[in-house]
Amino acid sequence: MVHAHPLLGQGLRAIVVVGIAGAAIVHTILRRLLAIVGTVKVGDPFILDNARRLEAIAWRVLALEGLRLIVAAIAALVWEAGRIAPFSFAPWLAVLLLFVLAGVFAHGARLRADLEGTV
Repeated sequence: MVHAHPLLGQGLRAIVVVGIAGAAIVHTILRRLLAIVGTVKVGDPFILDNARRLEAIAWRVLALEGLRLIVAAIAALVWEAGRIAPFSFAPWLAVLLLFVLAGVFAHGARLRADLEGTV
């Protein structure tokens, strides 16, 4: 196997580094999700902080998709092209939906603030 793919060891090390970066990103996503769940538990989810958290999550999911493309490129370079699918619509759609959801939360928070000001 090593003779057929001489750069495999270096490629796997690079993928591990990308994986560590991905784990750190996932950790920040989960912390923000936990904060959002906390606001839901107290009955106050439509706040600007949650809109910001969702936008941050969207950017991080986008970064994770970028890391996945990097892993696919490394695998194609050191192993076999096509082993890891280089493109999938689902993550990109998830990013778009997260940005839209962040906008909905921001709009809901602004409407709520307007209603509180009129009462």
